[in-house]
Amino acid sequence: MHFADFAAGSIGGALGVFVGYPLDTVKVRLQTQRHYKGLWHCVHSIYKTERLSGFFKGVSMPVSTVSVSSSVAFGTYRNCLQCIQQCRYGSGDARPAHLDFFLSGLAAGSAQVVVMSPADVVKVRLQTQTQPEHAVQGSTANVKVKYQGPLHCMATIVREEGVFGLYRGAHAMMLKDGPSFATYFLTYNIFCEWLTPAGQKQPEWSGVLLAGGCAGTCAWGLATPMDVIKARLQADGLGKRRYNGVVNCITESARQEGARVFFKGLGLNCARAFPVNMVVFATYEMVLKLIP
Repeated sequence: MHFADFAAGSIGGALGVFVGYPLDTVKVRLQTQRHYKGLWHCVHSIYKTERLSGFFKGVSMPVSTVSVSSSVAFGTYRNCLQCIQQCRYGSGDARPAHLDFFLSGLAAGSAQVVVMSPADVVKVRLQTQTQPEHAVQGSTANVKVKYQGPLHCMATIVREEGVFGLYRGAHAMMLKDGPSFATYFLTYNIFCEWLTPAGQKQPEWSGVLLAGGCAGTCAWGLATPMDVIKARLQADGLGKRRYNGVVNCITESARQEGARVFFKGLGLNCARAFPVNMVVFATYEMVLKLIP
């Protein structure tokens, strides 16, 4: 059992959240709310009504939970890879095939959904709550937000929708994260192979940064359509219920907004994924070097 990968993945994931959270807030707003006319209109609207704090709504929950889910993902990936090596080649030190990376990543993505789904639902609900922050702080404004923070949001969801309310969109999340994590780890290892100088076992740090960024970009390019569906299902509960499940959400979204709806936030996802996953993989590899 490789325990170092759990720790390294946890630290890398937590740092990655801070790097990408503002763009993630903008992405979720664009995917779930139709009144924004584009990226810059969304950014301007958030800043105008909620100031800088609006870009970090609900960040405390993802920092703690992404740390755990990233730990689960990286730990599961490494230990599944070792099991596959033992079963296929008789040694945990054998050189894995590309299929081995893919299958290990698929297992990692599926495993972390169990941990990540409740936090992701809370994050999306807080991000799509668009009233200005002063409404919560006892000002004279008549509008009052429904959720007053991550813990209050979680408690309200459980009270109104039951425990399974925290797993709204989990099926879509599984369909998104399984293939995207498989692509994520496969792409990272392929780029590391290409960027490793002759006679060395690993690439230089510049190679790690590039491989991590490209892995994140490729994974999010694949994940964006199901990410749109996941976000809509998770936000469906803040107001009137619109969707009856994954298939209904897909058909209704396509019928009302056309096929392009599934690529809302694609450019933003890829732009955010590159720096975030540069940080995640560089931190991951650095921590592995520090831990015996």
